[in-house]
Amino acid sequence: FGGTSASASDSDGGTTGGVPDFEPPLNVLLYPDPKLRAENATVTAFDANLEKLARSMFDTMYATDGIGLAAPQVGMNVRVMVFNPVGEREAKDEELVLVNPRVVNRSKGQTVFEEGCLSFPNILGDVRRSKEVVIEAQDLEGQKFRLTLDGLPARIFLHEFDHLQGTLFHDRMAPKVLKEVKAELVALEKQFESENPGVAYQSV
Repeated sequence: FGGTSASASDSDGGTTGGVPDFEPPLNVLLYPDPKLRAENATVTAFDANLEKLARSMFDTMYATDGIGLAAPQVGMNVRVMVFNPVGEREAKDEELVLVNPRVVNRSKGQTVFEEGCLSFPNILGDVRRSKEVVIEAQDLEGQKFRLTLDGLPARIFLHEFDHLQGTLFHDRMAPKVLKEVKAELVALEKQFESENPGVAYQSV
């Protein structure tokens, strides 16, 4: 989640496993990289590699001026997200790591707000989302917890949860809004094609 400030399923993914080995720093994948649409595995190994992933994701998020980041955005297809509504490394008490999150309930009340996304640099668009969401997740030790989020934290969560479902923020835009950013999306597609010849992806 970057910029100015109902998924296919609200359940866990179909595959399970641990976090693959990796070496920081992690780089943000840009649309339309197919890893952004891939299935994300439920985490079953709560180990040092998971903790390393979360810390590395925060490092990448802060380095790119984001306030939320999902693991598939850095090429790790596991159900992990991190966010900090303040967006400042010093505000440690605002950091949240959510492993295997799921939505328990969404409010009927919704708001429209202009969103950005680190995987879509300099693209902004209005997205309608629930004002409040009740969620369950696990922490880095595997302990389950429940949270009620509202306002910006709820929006960040829903944006990142969409990533874990393979849904991208332009999928949520009204047709009129999508039309306004389509040229920028196509430009990202052409850039991806030139850098990754022959790699299939889902176009706008």
